Amino acid sequence: MSGAPTDVHAAATEVLGGLDPLLQEEFALRVERYGSTLHDGLVALFGAEAADELSVDLIRRAAIGYRDRAPELRRLDRMRLLTPNWLQQPTMIGYACYTERFAGDLRGVASKLDYLGELGVSYLHLMPLLRPRDGDNDGGYAVADYRSVRPDLGTIDDVRDLATALRERGMSLVMDLVLNHVAREHEWARKAQAGDPAYRDYFYIYPDRETPDAYERSLPEIFPDFAPGSFTWDEQAQGWVWTTFNSWQWDVNWSNPAVLGEYVDIILFLANLGVEVLRLDAIAFTWKRMGTDCQNQPEVHALTSVLRALARMAAPALVFKAEAIVGPRDLIQYLGIGPYVGQVSDLAYHNSLMVQGWSMIAAGDAELARLALRALPRTPSSGTWITYVRCHDDIGWAIDDRDAAALGLNGFWHRRFLADWYAGQVPESWGRGLVFQFNEATGDKRTSGTAAALAGLGAARDDHEREKALARIFLLNALAYGWGGIPVIWSGDELGMPNDPQWAQEAGHEGDNRWAHRPRLDWDVAAQRSDLRTDAGKIFQGLVHLGRVRAGLPQLHASAESLVFGEHVDRGLLATLRTHPSGSMLAIYNVTEDWRPFPGMEFESIGFRNPVNALGNDHAVAIGEDGFIWLPPFAAWWVVDR
Repeated sequence: MSGAPTDVHAAATEVLGGLDPLLQEEFALRVERYGSTLHDGLVALFGAEAADELSVDLIRRAAIGYRDRAPELRRLDRMRLLTPNWLQQPTMIGYACYTERFAGDLRGVASKLDYLGELGVSYLHLMPLLRPRDGDNDGGYAVADYRSVRPDLGTIDDVRDLATALRERGMSLVMDLVLNHVAREHEWARKAQAGDPAYRDYFYIYPDRETPDAYERSLPEIFPDFAPGSFTWDEQAQGWVWTTFNSWQWDVNWSNPAVLGEYVDIILFLANLGVEVLRLDAIAFTWKRMGTDCQNQPEVHALTSVLRALARMAAPALVFKAEAIVGPRDLIQYLGIGPYVGQVSDLAYHNSLMVQGWSMIAAGDAELARLALRALPRTPSSGTWITYVRCHDDIGWAIDDRDAAALGLNGFWHRRFLADWYAGQVPESWGRGLVFQFNEATGDKRTSGTAAALAGLGAARDDHEREKALARIFLLNALAYGWGGIPVIWSGDELGMPNDPQWAQEAGHEGDNRWAHRPRLDWDVAAQRSDLRTDAGKIFQGLVHLGRVRAGLPQLHASAESLVFGEHVDRGLLATLRTHPSGSMLAIYNVTEDWRPFPGMEFESIGFRNPVNALGNDHAVAIGEDGFIWLPPFAAWWVVDR
């Protein structure tokens, strides 16, 4: 590596001197492999002069993490290095939940692994577990201690035990790491309030409004309803503190190398518990620059490359997932483009796919989705999407104005239409969601609601409407499962659970209607999951079917891209083509309530001789006398050649 290799290896040897020589050599080889990436990232962040000294310090921290890693985790590291595409396998299926709302506590989760196994889950994301501040804590994202767990959920030992139980079943534990901010009650913040100059520099604290006002000229408001502005006066700190999200969430100063060192230690601590995926929460906000919106700055990617290089040295089984809910053209950067290909996050949320799915079925038209999905830059072969119908958060209607204008639409009014449609405020709407954070100044509206509520299951007045709602749910899940990457089920959506009518009655939830789509899992309803006479059974078994079919299709390996197919396909259809050495797969989705035609001659251009619908038990795809195949309302077909 460039920089100071002698000092680096000396620092590592000092830490690892008591280990077997082969283990020492293993770490040294990883330093050789990832050291230049680390050094280059540090130069981009802090300059060449500081990079050499920082490299030594950070590799020493990585060596400590490596030294303390359990033998079974070192074995997992070697397995992952031998199968670097493990995240991209079509057998990967995810599930995300709040521990307490799914099964009470961590031991309760461990008792429900058979249930998750029925869905084919191999990736379990437990929403914030680390100890938050008391009271309102943004759903756990105001962390007061990164090294302890919420007492009501269990202990750090329970996390380790659950990770072990999951690993024995071929499942990976996913946890959140909040990077942009800590709770006002965190030890660092308390020391800053007490006047410790070292810890005041962990944050952005200003004695007057001059600098905050200068920043706020270009900063958007994230939660205008209950947390307007981006700075909060703190009486104890005697200063204006940068608080992007809430007054009690203090943004940390990543331009301070000491903050970087703290988070490296935290990352390796969590990796050594057996956590295999870290969701890097609010990563887009971590670097500040005057005159910008302080999101998606170039240093964000340099920072991630540094963290990933150190994780690869100490715990290569650990991978990063970027929580970057940003515009479509910014999103791809989080999987690595340009100089950062293969050096930043391994996973990123495909927010655009989720938004376009809901947009298509509301409008009964796939044209906008085709344009928007075509416009995304190609993903690096090593990067993998997280695809989903719903998640724990609200839906921000990320419709690009340029995409809308290209079709003669007004982006603002289409976003407003979607928010109103899914709140049931448009005639004929079947959506039963809630408006979240209506910003009267900008007109922006976002949406809360479970998948079932948004898809119309709760609004169904008869069996016919209920079947249409169930078909919409299956269609959207087929889109998520059939895109490639890792489809993730949001807890309760596998059973068609409605919005929680009591969401506002829990302390701290009354001002945040996102809790409506975070219901406690109803295990009495879950007991019906095999009964196809019930809505829960139909939805659950539909997901089981999607998972089984997906697992048998090598075309759904995530290294193959889904490309929007066909220039003249009926506007009610979205068709995507995946090309893989094992053969091609054409996915066709009818987003309307009517039968829609697809030209049969397209199969010949793809090279299909005996096209079958893999989701339809391999039934042959029949081309009619008119030269078309006709897809029923809300149909989802995965066509392959047999």
